Amino acid sequence: MDGKTRKNIRPGQRVNIVLKKDQRSGRLTEGIVAKLLTKSPTHPHGIKVRLEDGQVGRVKEILDTQEA
Repeated sequence: MDGKTRKNIRPGQRVNIVLKKDQRSGRLTEGIVAKLLTKSPTHPHGIKVRLEDGQVGRVKEILDTQEA
């Protein structure tokens, strides 16, 4: 699943994000979602989230799909 739709992303999920500094290279960072930062239901570049370790980026892939 991609990370462009807010309703698909929940705190506690494992995701791959692209950090601001890695946007040119496209390097992905894996982590657990702590908080959703994008308020709109969709975003063309991915929903912005804060990971549990404090890093902020846009979701490119959802790695586990916990049914809530």
